[in-house]
Amino acid sequence: MKNYSKVMMSFLLLASVIVGYSLQGTEKALAATSEKRKALSESDRLIVKNGQQMIEEGRRIFRFDTFGSEAFWGKTLQLHKAIAGEKNGGVGGGVSPKTALSVGLKVDVDALSTSLKQQIKAGKVDLDDPATTLALLKLNSVVGVTGFFDKKGSLTSMGLQCALCHSTVDDSFAPGIGKRLDGWASRDLNVGLIVSLAPNLKPFADLLGVDIATVKKVLTSWGPGRFDALLDKDGKAFRPDGKQAGTLIPPAFGLAGVNLHTWTGFGSVTYWNAYVAATELHGSGTFFDARFNDREQYPVSAKSRSGNTRGTPDLVTSKLAALHFYQLAIPAPKPPKGSFNKELAARGKTIFDDKAKCATCHVPPLFTEPGHNLYSPSEIGVDSFQADRSPTRMYRTAPLAGLWSHQKGGFYHDGRFATLRDVIEHYNSFSKLELSEQEKLALVEYLKSL
Repeated sequence: MKNYSKVMMSFLLLASVIVGYSLQGTEKALAATSEKRKALSESDRLIVKNGQQMIEEGRRIFRFDTFGSEAFWGKTLQLHKAIAGEKNGGVGGGVSPKTALSVGLKVDVDALSTSLKQQIKAGKVDLDDPATTLALLKLNSVVGVTGFFDKKGSLTSMGLQCALCHSTVDDSFAPGIGKRLDGWASRDLNVGLIVSLAPNLKPFADLLGVDIATVKKVLTSWGPGRFDALLDKDGKAFRPDGKQAGTLIPPAFGLAGVNLHTWTGFGSVTYWNAYVAATELHGSGTFFDARFNDREQYPVSAKSRSGNTRGTPDLVTSKLAALHFYQLAIPAPKPPKGSFNKELAARGKTIFDDKAKCATCHVPPLFTEPGHNLYSPSEIGVDSFQADRSPTRMYRTAPLAGLWSHQKGGFYHDGRFATLRDVIEHYNSFSKLELSEQEKLALVEYLKSL
């Protein structure tokens, strides 16, 4: 018995030594693996470095690059003169900060000095004076707008950026003043009204073959959060029912993995960057799409040849890669805590995936189809007006992530559904889903949670 005990003690001692060595070996192996991960190959280091550079450069382009558009908005339309006002070397009454904020323009609080912020809070800054707007432009603090000034400090031109329509602020300082939120749809921005203030609208009138009064009527019909990116291609200023023809400004976040962009999906993200920069912002760049030569569908662009835009110098093409990279890096924002009912949202997810069949098209986690994500108007139960303006003649399955952040203005391409409940009612009727009242409520909460 004693010999047995000695053998067992020897065995246990040996086992503990083996385990100790084993643990040390495991620790060394884990440490070695960690070091290997840290010691990236030259190729991997280049990829990481390139990715960081692309994001930083893309952010700068998205926020501050005008693509040379000041030649159009300033020199040609002279919009800067309407902003400055007669007292500041322009025309008319000018645009004060209060007016600018009322039409949806935003101010980047990080561009303001500490002393200026203190003065604004103390009410010592005149927000009714257009001269204050010019001061904000000099600080490069107006989101999406760059002012150009001469040596005397006079505003001589202005250019626009991607951020004008696809960024907002968090209102952390005051309504309309805060930290930038890139990629968010500018649903407060009244683009048409702002453009209508330009002293020289003759280029638009000549392009569309109408008088200036008609141009102003069309521009002011859009309202906040809307823009018509096809008016200069097909000349369709209004729907057949007389309503405005613009579409809601879409968000530019959560697009990684998404095939087609915008409501009718006739191009990728980078396609639209080139399209907007060269033909809508009127920057100096290259954009090509022979589909816009179709005289029947696109009489205006077939005549103007904007489907083969070749600006010199090309200030757009070299920036498309970084701009695209940055946009794909912008995640959809998470909903604020307490903004939806978690219990109902959990039930809504089951309904979304199963009974309501929403996930058939809005495939998680992209919430659109991987692949060719287009449907005919009849397949989704809506009219074909906007689809017929697209080369695809179809509508895209819109991604839903971050849906809570762009509810203002309604849903679908033209905001025809005022609420999420209205969207659900449409599909409940169109697809004969037979959802109960509680199921509809649960679905709304789930959509708010995405």
